[in-house]
Amino acid sequence: MRATLVISSLARGGAERVMCMLASAWAEQGKEITLLTISHPHEAAYPIHPAVKVQHLGLAGVAKSPVHAILLNIRRIRGLRRAIRNSQPDIVVSFMDAVNVLTVLATRLLNVPTVICEHIDPTFYDIGPIWNRLRRFVYPFADELICLTPSTLSRFQAMIKIKGRVIPDLIAAPEPENQVRHKQETDKRVIVGMGRLVPQKGFDLLLDAFARIFQRHPQWSVEIIGGGPLKQELEKRAEDLKISGKVHFAGEISNPFPALSQADLFVFSSRFEGFGLALCEAMACGLPVVSFDCASGPGDIVRHGVDGILVPPQDVEALATAMDRLMSDVAERERLASRAPEVLVRFSRDRILTLWQQLFDDLTFAPGRRVPMSPVDQADSPIRNDSR
Repeated sequence: MRATLVISSLARGGAERVMCMLASAWAEQGKEITLLTISHPHEAAYPIHPAVKVQHLGLAGVAKSPVHAILLNIRRIRGLRRAIRNSQPDIVVSFMDAVNVLTVLATRLLNVPTVICEHIDPTFYDIGPIWNRLRRFVYPFADELICLTPSTLSRFQAMIKIKGRVIPDLIAAPEPENQVRHKQETDKRVIVGMGRLVPQKGFDLLLDAFARIFQRHPQWSVEIIGGGPLKQELEKRAEDLKISGKVHFAGEISNPFPALSQADLFVFSSRFEGFGLALCEAMACGLPVVSFDCASGPGDIVRHGVDGILVPPQDVEALATAMDRLMSDVAERERLASRAPEVLVRFSRDRILTLWQQLFDDLTFAPGRRVPMSPVDQADSPIRNDSR
C-alpha cells in the first residue's frame, strides 16, 4: 500500500510529532510512505523512519495582500497536486485546518481517497473568517474526517456535513527505564507542566495556582518544559507573583521522559485541547496528574479519582486546591501514579494502528473505488467517486 501524508512542516509541535510517529509506524509495516510538507527544506524535529520519503515542497510564504494570498494558495494547490500525483498513492492523509483545505482541493478528480485530520475543537480555535468559510465549503469533498475525541468530531459534524470517525493520537512509550519514576534521594519535589508557551496551554493559570499555595510547600517547585512566544511574559508573571525562584523554564527538550520520570506531579493547565499528548506521556511515566477538564481531551484520558484529578476548566482556585491536596498527601499521589501507566494499554500503539488500518481498508476497498491510475491518466481524468 502507498500512502501520501501532508502537513505544513516537520517543526516542533504535537501534530508534527504524531505525523512522524505514524509515518514511521506505517513504514515499519512495509507500507510505501511519502511525506509532503508545504514548508522549505529543514531537519525534522522528531525521528522518522529512513524508509519514509520526505519531500519539502518549498511552498511556504507570507502573503503581502489578499490578492497575493490567493496567488500563493493557487501555487500551493498546483504544487501539492503535482507532488501527490507523482507519488501515486492509494490514499492521502492530511493534518490540520489550512493544509486540509489545500489538500482536498489538490486531490479533486484524482480518484484517490482523501482523509483529513483535525486536532483542535473548532469551538475554541478560530482559524480566521476566510479559512473558516473555505473549510465549510471544501471539507465535504473529503472522504473522511478524523478527530481525536468524540466531542470534537460531533462539533465538526454539527458545522459541516462530512463522514468522520475518532482515532486518538499515537502515544510515544517511554524507555523502560523511564516507565517507573526514579526519584533521587532528596527532599525536593517537582511539579512539571509541558507544552508550547502559548495562551492555549494556560501556563499563566498554573503559575497563579502555584502562587496561592507555594508558601505551604517550601520543598516544591515548578518546571515548565517547552518553548514559545510567551516565555518572557510568563517569566515576568512569575516575578510579579514572587515565585520566580520556584519556577524553572526548561525550554524545548527532544526527549522529555527522563525529566518526567524525576518529577512528583504533572499539571495540565490547557484552556482547550485536541487530545492531550503531554498528559498521556506524563501518565505513561507513572506520574499522578491534575488537569483542567476542558471541553475535549483530558476527560477522555484521565479517569477522575483513579489515575488523576480533573477540575473545572480555567478554575484557578480549584486547580490550586487539587494541587495542594496532592502535594500534601504522598499516599494519594502514589495511589494515582500506580494506575496512570494504564494509559499505554487504553491507547495502545496496536489499537491506534488497527483503527487506522480499518479506515484504510474501508476507503481503498470501497465499492466503486477504482485502482489508482498512473500520474498521466490521473491528470486527464474527470471522474471522482465520493463514497458518501
